[in-house]
Amino acid sequence: MLANASKAFFHLLAKSDLLKSAASRYGMRSPTAFARRFIAGETVEEAIAAARALESRGLLQTLDYLGESVSSLAEAEAATRDYLRVADAVTQAGIGRNLSLKLTQLGLDVDRASAVDNLRKILERSDGFFIRIDMESSAYTEVTLHIFEMLWEQGYHNIGIVLQADLHRTEADEERIGRLGANVRLVKGAYREPRAIAFQKKADVDAQYAKLVRKLLERGHYPAIATHDVNMINVAREHAAKLQLGADGFEFQMLYGIRRDLQASLVKDGYRVRVYVPFGRQWFPYFMRRLGERPANVGFVLRGLAAERR
Repeated sequence: MLANASKAFFHLLAKSDLLKSAASRYGMRSPTAFARRFIAGETVEEAIAAARALESRGLLQTLDYLGESVSSLAEAEAATRDYLRVADAVTQAGIGRNLSLKLTQLGLDVDRASAVDNLRKILERSDGFFIRIDMESSAYTEVTLHIFEMLWEQGYHNIGIVLQADLHRTEADEERIGRLGANVRLVKGAYREPRAIAFQKKADVDAQYAKLVRKLLERGHYPAIATHDVNMINVAREHAAKLQLGADGFEFQMLYGIRRDLQASLVKDGYRVRVYVPFGRQWFPYFMRRLGERPANVGFVLRGLAAERR
């Protein structure tokens, strides 16, 4: 219950214009600003620099251009153009070609067909890229899966999807996506969801996550195990060993700035670890969700904010 209360509190704060204004002023102002612990920067150049640093340490990376829930086709088209520029910059930089995006950022709330067309533009421009379609709140689960299935059936196989273990429906969704042979990123779930559709207790979410990890490893379509939870990581390691699945058969994924010690330890042990590198001016809602997932980071942020204002 504490975890759910934390999520609710930080989701509420994410909507505060006052906090957003203060964060915009102090959060990314200098190389040592508090938000830079979790956000690579506001520009693609900063994101590429962060990605290079990760790759130099043996980590994989994916760039996540932050933004969601645009309210007009013009905004959706602008976001699409931004992604095309990001893809071009990544290609020119020579770093790993891996991007993550949200459908609402491409106009899903405005016009579904336009959002799909915008996604196709990105897929067709991004030669040699892997594109991860991120999952949003439960209101978008079905439409996101449907669009993913449609594109997959049209031959776009350089895409992956995200499933959230806290939703009751996810076990069936894993079967559904597994039949396609598509790549799944499994997360616990960052959104506050009602009891009717989501597990509320941490123990229940953990049990479901572990169950789905085992299923994904058994299915064998190079799953992405996205967690900072050492217990869940050990579940994956132990089950992979039981299946005699090599380290090239799956990867762990973690968020930029979180559990860097664990990232390094897993790489040292021979596992593949991909780090999500978020960047962009619309970083505040993402930042607040991260705090809601891991309230221990709040003290770090408050100390950083106090230092910035001195």
